[in-house]
Amino acid sequence: MKNQYPLQVGILLEQPVIRFAFRALYTCSNGQQYHEEHSATCHNGKILFDGEEYDELTFTAENGTFLIHDVIIGVNFHWQRREDQVFEGNLRIIVENGKLTAVNLIGVEDYLTSVISSEMSATSSLELLKAHAVTSRSWVLCPILRGDANTETVKGENTPERHIVWYERDDHQHFDVCADDHCQRYQGITRLSAAKENVRKAIEATWGLVIKDEKGMVCDARFYKSCGGATELFENAWADTHFSYLEPVRDDADPTLPDLTVEENAIRWIRTAPKAFCNTRDARVLSQVLNDYDQETTEFYRWKVTYTEDELSEIVRTRSGIDFGTITDLIPVRRGPSGRIIELRIVGSKKTLLVGKELEIRKWLSKSHLYSSAFVVDKEDGKFILTGAGWGHGVGLCQIGAAVMADQGYSYEKILSHYFPGSKLEAL
Repeated sequence: MKNQYPLQVGILLEQPVIRFAFRALYTCSNGQQYHEEHSATCHNGKILFDGEEYDELTFTAENGTFLIHDVIIGVNFHWQRREDQVFEGNLRIIVENGKLTAVNLIGVEDYLTSVISSEMSATSSLELLKAHAVTSRSWVLCPILRGDANTETVKGENTPERHIVWYERDDHQHFDVCADDHCQRYQGITRLSAAKENVRKAIEATWGLVIKDEKGMVCDARFYKSCGGATELFENAWADTHFSYLEPVRDDADPTLPDLTVEENAIRWIRTAPKAFCNTRDARVLSQVLNDYDQETTEFYRWKVTYTEDELSEIVRTRSGIDFGTITDLIPVRRGPSGRIIELRIVGSKKTLLVGKELEIRKWLSKSHLYSSAFVVDKEDGKFILTGAGWGHGVGLCQIGAAVMADQGYSYEKILSHYFPGSKLEAL
């Protein structure tokens, strides 16, 4: 058995009750053994389980699996829902903020087996699965190996005229990563099904491989669904730190990229559909990358959203907590090299404010999240029409683009070098 780095994954966070079922005989830290259905309740700031109160509980088994009922997936997205999920490894239950959190204790390679099939379809091509395995492994181990995990979720630079906020990845104090899109989608073995062997082949082929920068540090390898034709800088989505391996690239064999920080160029780029790897409607390729709930969205390379003035004003008021009055204009102030808006001026009858970075813009302008902040604004007949490009923050690996590259015969090494220029593969 090969060694694996141990991970702690938060799979169901801050719930009053957690219901679970063991599919093997699990030994509890209270000295008892348990099988089948059980539940734990938060009571007096402790875990009430099997008639007793505990500060923490751990359940372990050799090769066991367990089921957690009503796991929330797609938190705050348009397809948010609950589902029962099955996990390998061990289970820990802790108290966080007066509620219960379920944590999966599992090796990183077993974790990645799930992430690959949760982030994408497990029937994806082998080279795509390999590329994603290395990317996800690098991402999850980067802060752990560097020892710089950050427990502060939201950072920003705010004044009465500016609201610039970004959301750090490492805000979990009691486990390494969570199981939803905030970190990486991790849904246990729920979606492995018949394609399990293909996923395991990708893990075996890349076991322990990460990408490193020129200083030998593990790369903070981000990923998302669709870049919209060009990738973005790290510092335009998160802290003002530049990483050489996250330089913007044209998502095409032709590397020529217009300067999309110039408004006229960005408008032309977004209103058209330039050739790009992720510019595809090939259902066969898309079904490899998008799970069933992701395929509820049919437009992502280019998309359009329309609001009335009243609808937009109410959405912004609700999502920001600020009463702008009637929104009269949305003015891009600064764009990144992918065309994504980094700073947007929102003009209202009561207040005008500059908002950023890209995720805050996406949150404020939608009941869930805009697909990306790469959009242009038209005002017609009292309506705001947002025409946009891409799905996600645009930093690092474009999943749909990588799927197309793999389908065209690119190796996983070529895919990684395309999205992380200057990085190098290395085994831990």
